[in-house]
Amino acid sequence: MRSRRYDRGVTAPWNPEDAATVYLGDNLPILRALPSAAVTVAYLDPPFNTGRMRQAERVRGVPLDEGGNRLGFRGLGYRVTRQMTLAYDDRFGAYWDFLEPRLAETWRLLAPDGTLYLHLDYREVHYAKVLLDALFGPECFLNEIIWAYDYGARARNRWPTKHENILVYVKDPERYHFDAEAVDREPYMAPGLVTPEKAARGKLPTDTWWHTIVSPTGAERTGYPTQKPVGIVRRMIQASSRRGDVVLDPFAGSGTAGAAARQLGRRAVLIDDNAEAFEVMRQRFDASGTRFVP
Repeated sequence: MRSRRYDRGVTAPWNPEDAATVYLGDNLPILRALPSAAVTVAYLDPPFNTGRMRQAERVRGVPLDEGGNRLGFRGLGYRVTRQMTLAYDDRFGAYWDFLEPRLAETWRLLAPDGTLYLHLDYREVHYAKVLLDALFGPECFLNEIIWAYDYGARARNRWPTKHENILVYVKDPERYHFDAEAVDREPYMAPGLVTPEKAARGKLPTDTWWHTIVSPTGAERTGYPTQKPVGIVRRMIQASSRRGDVVLDPFAGSGTAGAAARQLGRRAVLIDDNAEAFEVMRQRFDASGTRFVP
């Protein structure tokens, strides 16, 4: 299956009344074709630039005169070659030249009360903070969320890495939407220290979220590498949007943001350049209310 090429200035076939739209293609030209201020929550979970091979496709920055076939930031082109199934090569020679124009387009797409959640890890989060301060303004920084889990790395020569970082920026610090009461509550870690009524109700989450990864044998599992649990993204959407609002995920992967949006009565725009991801989302979402744009 080949990606559809969207030239700059061509309107992407997006109907804001659709419950969900899933695009197969390079997210930058598709983002450029979407209308400004249409999105209330943008969740970006880009590759983490780990330097490791993950199955799927390789995205490599090269000058246009050396064969780059997709126009990018500062005249840099991007050549995409598919190499393995259900994964990607998490190495970018020009990682920030790749990510910066996509973040700039996301800022344009956010409504005045909109919120960006950028999901990275310790390798890149400090660079991302500086970049987002420049793009959004430091006054638009709302939170850094730490997602902690207890599965995976068992390093013996350093502290094992058991968390990822989510930077939260708002379009306008005077107008953003945030509804803490709409968020699913979580158990108290020491329920004996609060009243029985409080223990039964649970507490509001803080900026540190303890949540397990997607179980390798659970019903939620799609088989897509780096799939994030619905519970993580659901919390963001609950707090930062209302029913009927639009949720954007330009690095959709297995479609977790779309699944959470559907559960909560939000609309979703999902984009991925990997045909395998597109097929995973086609299988994950029934045809009712979801439009697939190959």
